Amino acid sequence: MSTENRSANYINCQNCGINQLCLPYTLDDSSLTKLDSIIERKRPYQRGDTLFRAGEPLTSLYAVRSGSLKSYILNDNGEMQITAFHLPGDLIGFSSISDQRYQGFSEALETSMICEIPYDNLELLSGQVPTLRRQIMRLMSDEINADKRMLGLVTSRNAEARVATFLLELSSRFQKRGLSSSEYRLSMTRAEIGNYLGLTVETVSRLLGKFQREHIIKVSGRLVKLCDINRIGEIAGLSPIPCQKKQA
Repeated sequence: MSTENRSANYINCQNCGINQLCLPYTLDDSSLTKLDSIIERKRPYQRGDTLFRAGEPLTSLYAVRSGSLKSYILNDNGEMQITAFHLPGDLIGFSSISDQRYQGFSEALETSMICEIPYDNLELLSGQVPTLRRQIMRLMSDEINADKRMLGLVTSRNAEARVATFLLELSSRFQKRGLSSSEYRLSMTRAEIGNYLGLTVETVSRLLGKFQREHIIKVSGRLVKLCDINRIGEIAGLSPIPCQKKQA
């Protein structure tokens, strides 16, 4: 047996560190085993590798185990519009279920491990496991709400608020994954952030520099440290985060 195959055998839903964010959440051991039996785990995807392309038949949903990806569509002029950034625990492909064809493209931003879940098998299994079906509905609802937040962000807020909200959203998402909420690495480029937020790369770079000069954040390459989360929240248009009282 090859080293790659031996390593794959040790990866399953039961020992996955982010399964509380993914499909296995709330499943019992028996249901976990059934779900694990249909999941395919293949070679790592490298930056630029594509999971699927727009118009291809829907064959699988994809769960991010490690790394990160971006989803995007192409407009009539062939220009890219990034619609989402995906972190470990995220599922990719829900928007393609209605037409049974992928509605856009999904591409790795860095070396990423992916769990591929054949859609037909998942549909059959979800009919047998009610908790799995409820989890799928919850994740679909989360995606719809995220799309609504994004639409509101780019249509009703100024550039500063968009960048500040983006930094806070990443902070919250990393915290849910047991990682630092105040210091993290951006896997996406400034240009990709700008594309996602509807801003130019120059505007994104200028605002990050402005926030740093004001000691709100500290930026070193792709490393970002949030130094004043309350101030970032004010810029984003959020209520100040209350200070927790120290225990006596």
